[in-house]
Amino acid sequence: MKIGFFDSGVGGLSVLHTAMQVLPPQHYIYFADSKNAPYGNKSKKEIKKLMFDVVDFFQKKEVDALVIACNTATSAAVKDLRKKYNFPIIGMEPAIKPAIEKSKNKKVLLFATELTLKEKKLKQLIKRLDATKKVKKIPLQELVIFGEEMRWNDPVVLKYLNKKLRKIDWNDYSSIVLGCTHFLFFKNDFQKIIPPHIEIIDGNLGTVLHLKNQIHLDTSRENNKVDYYISKEKVKGDTFKPFVTMLSRM
Repeated sequence: MKIGFFDSGVGGLSVLHTAMQVLPPQHYIYFADSKNAPYGNKSKKEIKKLMFDVVDFFQKKEVDALVIACNTATSAAVKDLRKKYNFPIIGMEPAIKPAIEKSKNKKVLLFATELTLKEKKLKQLIKRLDATKKVKKIPLQELVIFGEEMRWNDPVVLKYLNKKLRKIDWNDYSSIVLGCTHFLFFKNDFQKIIPPHIEIIDGNLGTVLHLKNQIHLDTSRENNKVDYYISKEKVKGDTFKPFVTMLSRM
């Protein structure tokens, strides 16, 4: 049993981290397409081309399932990918539904990349939930680069967030939905500038549970095994150690 995890960079490590906490030990392959990151400011056509190449790679590795731990790539390509490949492909979806269910009479903030916020897939989700007037969308594209550069708890990030969110009347909102896996690395930074009543919600657990329901998990392994790749080049796990350490502290 092999399970692939893909992200344009390091954001998907947060989803993999959740999987390793929730599921029995598995053999994972993590692919960070860092040489082509970020995806959020590329065209849909560019992302599709990159993603078919990526999934071809996973197919050659004989994965039993693939998690696209990237909201942008999911929005742009998952529908077409599922038509070609015969193994389960699990995508990311902003956790708007649970946020709306908890919101009562307040609104929800959705933070994501520019492309994710523009995509038809997201608009359909919000419409399906009858939440068009309850969701305010804010692009935080630069956080992807800050995440790749490990700039969490950095004054530059706090300055950026304060600027982007300065007009928000927090009394109108109940929660923030993190619509990009990179953004979870900045949870502590968000908490420094938002009121305590604002809940931060991500889609990681929901994605992992969906994966669990799609496949028969290996129950024979004693320990997790992870093979790491950066744009098809195999690398040592230590390459991502600072990010894994950060996640373990959250």
